[in-house]
Amino acid sequence: MYRFLLTPRWWGINVFVLLAIPFCVFMGSWQLGRFEDRVDSHRGASEQAAQSRREAPRPLTELLPVDKATAGKQTTATGTYGEQLLVPDRELDGKRGFYVLTLLRTDDGKAVPVARGWLPGTADPAKAPAPPSGKVTVTGALQPSENPGENGVSAAGGLPAGQTAAISAASLVNLVPYDVHDAWVTLNEGDSGMRAVPVAATPDTGLDLKAFQNLGYTGEWFVFAGFVVFMWFRLLRREIEFARDAELGILPEESESVTNETPAATPSGAAGPSGG
Repeated sequence: MYRFLLTPRWWGINVFVLLAIPFCVFMGSWQLGRFEDRVDSHRGASEQAAQSRREAPRPLTELLPVDKATAGKQTTATGTYGEQLLVPDRELDGKRGFYVLTLLRTDDGKAVPVARGWLPGTADPAKAPAPPSGKVTVTGALQPSENPGENGVSAAGGLPAGQTAAISAASLVNLVPYDVHDAWVTLNEGDSGMRAVPVAATPDTGLDLKAFQNLGYTGEWFVFAGFVVFMWFRLLRREIEFARDAELGILPEESESVTNETPAATPSGAAGPSGG
């Protein structure tokens, strides 16, 4: 009854199943590993942020360019404040508000964006306190440039003058007449009575949408493996039923579409060629 398993058709099915199941299990395990790595990196980033607050701040130039190792580190920079911009639609403790972002021009000629604080409500230049004049030294957490559309950063365009959706060098270079560092600093304590802007999670280290996508892909690959096993057993069961029916002489009906054609008979009495 099971001799059909040795046919070329079933050899192909069996080989496919034997290859597909380990592949699905491997991909599912790999996606699960990616999710676990993100969980570990999220935990490590939280611990690093807490530890960085206890470390002595280092000069900005020593921590650039920003990477996973330096993001969130305490830094210090000295310069004079220049242009001030507002970053709308930023949430803090469940309330909508905006950041007050001021460019600090350092001695190297470049500027570093400094998030001086957060204010509730709609972005209004009249609400934002003016920055201190003269030479100032700021201390805060170093942050990498934001990417529009990720981690709650708005990707909307057409903002009023004096506003920016993302805190990034790519966005600010078109708004100010000097070079901008590819990083920004959030003050440890809000300036002029504003609330301090919280330290953002380092990209690709948090439990964000990508992390839960990895978890979803894990489930999909294991479902695929189960589906392959289910279909193999279903095909096997159907083949066994066909074999039993054949032993009992029960064969599936076959339709024949053969048209029997016969030459047309010559009517009796039909006159043949007339003789001369």
